[in-house]
Amino acid sequence: MTASRLSDASASPLEGHLAIREVPAVFIEALKARFGERCSTVASVREQHGRDESPFTQVPPPAAVVFAESTEDVVDTVRLAAAHRVPVIPYGAGSSLEGHLLAVQGGISLDLGRMARILAVHADDMTITVQPGVARTAVNRALEGKGLFFPVDPGADASIGGMCATRASGTNAVRYGTMRENVLALEVVMASGEVIRTGTRATKSSAGYDLTRLFVGSEGTLGVITEITLNLHPLPDAVGAATCSFTGIAAAVRTAMSIIQAGVPIARCELLDTHSVRMVNAHSRLQLPEQPMLLMEFHGSASDVEDQARSAEALATEEGGEAFAWATTPEARTRLWTARHNAYFAAIHAYPGCRVISTDTCVPISRLADCLLESAAEAEASGLPHYLLGHVGDGNFHFGYLIDPDSAADWGVAETLNKALVHRALSLGGTCSGEHGIGLHKMGFLREEAGDGAIAVMRAIKQALDPLDIMNPGKIFTLGA
Repeated sequence: MTASRLSDASASPLEGHLAIREVPAVFIEALKARFGERCSTVASVREQHGRDESPFTQVPPPAAVVFAESTEDVVDTVRLAAAHRVPVIPYGAGSSLEGHLLAVQGGISLDLGRMARILAVHADDMTITVQPGVARTAVNRALEGKGLFFPVDPGADASIGGMCATRASGTNAVRYGTMRENVLALEVVMASGEVIRTGTRATKSSAGYDLTRLFVGSEGTLGVITEITLNLHPLPDAVGAATCSFTGIAAAVRTAMSIIQAGVPIARCELLDTHSVRMVNAHSRLQLPEQPMLLMEFHGSASDVEDQARSAEALATEEGGEAFAWATTPEARTRLWTARHNAYFAAIHAYPGCRVISTDTCVPISRLADCLLESAAEAEASGLPHYLLGHVGDGNFHFGYLIDPDSAADWGVAETLNKALVHRALSLGGTCSGEHGIGLHKMGFLREEAGDGAIAVMRAIKQALDPLDIMNPGKIFTLGA
């Protein structure tokens, strides 16, 4: 895998971030006494829990993995960890992209996957309460026949706890919002082992600080989420999906901007560049035109869906859109969206042995073309294999840079492209991450976006709630300078 040399230096963000703390043998013995076989020190189990979907592989695995089955299990684990000052890294499905799960300061992984019960469905109130290990698709299975669904769809079948921790969003966010808007209440085990509850099942509140939204997006650095109450939405009477191809990215982006600015209440509006379409075709055995493409979905009554689609088609036609095609059956829609969600894996299969540096930004919709088109041109000029995907209906888009993980040159090119992309987004009033989170990879960018004053406030909150710095330390920011 060869790329032009935008930078010849390795830019791996791991440098300077590894500070492994000692894990006392007496602590591991105490965990095994409490949990028996649910505390594992087997190398393969530890290695599995020391990796996410980020390309950063040179970090030692956690010293042990504890499989929690209840809030009480989490409490006991955290209290033991606090007594021995050992880091605790909550683990959901392992699908995060920015190094969230890396044990950069050692410690243990706390696997919440067995906490996977649906605790309560209140259909009349349109809420559901679940444990953190429940998968996104399991929530919607539990709602079958009730006329409701949970819309937040990050692509991967992530755990609800992990989606809360990273403030996930995805393809439906343009209409239904992100986890920030769809989480009503939480149960959280604090760094001391104390259990607190935030929020209620009521749809709004003016009671004190909004602690729920403090923990949604905290990436496991403030506490361990053990129960979540979600807001649900009525299933639309009708759903329509369509694809439209364009001769260039610019026309596709302008169409997406026009759809939003015209007030069309589109549910999903996804951009795939030519590279993405080609990879998806090969991986999912589709025959989509290998051109930039918008993949759209419309929700509402049958007449609403038809009106929305006609408006979108007219706006696309003005920009030279062609081959506007309906996915006329639920099976056809599912196949299209499954292919879109598997684009990451399609890219890996297209370049065997590669790793993907996947990054995202989000900008105001009026600046989307400025940010996206310049970034796409830079990626093309670099010579580095890449693909572009965008939740362009809300100004959010992703680049995946495909690198040889052993090539310092590839690393350097990818990180240079990433840096240019983020700086461009920030200069246009955007954010360094629309949905992936900060983790390890974007810590420096967060400082640039938020400023030293805001980072100091975040640090003060962290120190107040986790004075021993045991909750997923070394992520988002450090407690040092």
